[in-house]
Amino acid sequence: MAKNTIKTTAKVADTVRPNIAKGTAGWHLLRTVAGRITTPLLPDDYLKLANPLWSARELRGKVLDVRRETVDSATLVIKPGWGFSFDYQPGQYVGIGLLVDGRWRWRSYSLTSVPEQHRGLGKGSRTITITVKAMPEGFLSTHLVGGVAPGTIVRLAAPQGNFVMPDPAPASVLFVTAGSGITPVMSMLRTLARRDQLGDVMHLHSAPTEADVLFADELAELTGRHPGYRLQVRATRTEGRMDLAQLDEVVPDWRDRQAWACGPEAMLEAAERTWAAAGIADRLHLERFAAVRTAVHGSGGTVEYARAGKTVTVDAATSLMDAGEAAGVQMPFGCRMGICQSCVVGLLKGHVRDLRTGVEHEPGTRVQTCVSAASGDCVLDV
Repeated sequence: MAKNTIKTTAKVADTVRPNIAKGTAGWHLLRTVAGRITTPLLPDDYLKLANPLWSARELRGKVLDVRRETVDSATLVIKPGWGFSFDYQPGQYVGIGLLVDGRWRWRSYSLTSVPEQHRGLGKGSRTITITVKAMPEGFLSTHLVGGVAPGTIVRLAAPQGNFVMPDPAPASVLFVTAGSGITPVMSMLRTLARRDQLGDVMHLHSAPTEADVLFADELAELTGRHPGYRLQVRATRTEGRMDLAQLDEVVPDWRDRQAWACGPEAMLEAAERTWAAAGIADRLHLERFAAVRTAVHGSGGTVEYARAGKTVTVDAATSLMDAGEAAGVQMPFGCRMGICQSCVVGLLKGHVRDLRTGVEHEPGTRVQTCVSAASGDCVLDV
């Protein structure tokens, strides 16, 4: 992205069958040969019998533990199987696929663990963690927090994302987080502490109450062990939301710091305005967890998924991706926010409308299914 623009990234998962780690050409050749002598079963079928985490087609992981963080959040400790790269960057996210009621449901969550190169762990100790907050509208998040048992096998998409902490870290840093927006920053803080780079760091965090603060004990420990790390927690239920117009009073040198912000959309929009008005938009790095949509217009229609041979009737507010997945169509996807282009498919007939801008797309164009809805009857090439 060009300089002097606000750097906005999104949680971008891989497709349902993510790429396996590089350097496996020999394995794929062996798999092809083995496939010819093991038909009708594929090599993956035999691998799964030996170890459920072994697969040449997809990344898998086993849930080792589910640790309650707050009343409505939990940390999942996951042991990835063959092909997973532990060399991710602090702040990135990972796609998680879970089989629920006969359907694989996918979402992306920030990694809260430390990348392997900063842990020095042996191969047998390799795990990752994600911390999930159960949301009222989030079916999968609620299931992960309250319904996943240790030993559950999940599918994984490779770590991605540009909301990352560089190495070495900037001389001075400002974190602005709220609610579960602290999760990618927690990976950064843990990594900085492991690198012995947790120096001049100011952290402003908001939560409804002190009991709702994720990682409260660990944050307190970091504050005690690292004099340069200063944490200010705001309980919004009693103190109100953070007013970024008053940053000068809380962090007088905020303009000189590299800033990372993650949290509700209203907070991020306020941060964009504040940093842009100060002429330092290039110092702000944002992570958004949801797409911003315009008001819904139109009446929807019938959507035909041509290759899948399925047809559904949907309203004007339901995305083509959600409608397809609900009907059992294996939809390509990525960020689910209209940024990564992983979900783009051809529009064969009819019209669809962009849920963010209201712009209609005509037959013969390619559309982003995660942020587009039917504008009358239409046919998709998927």
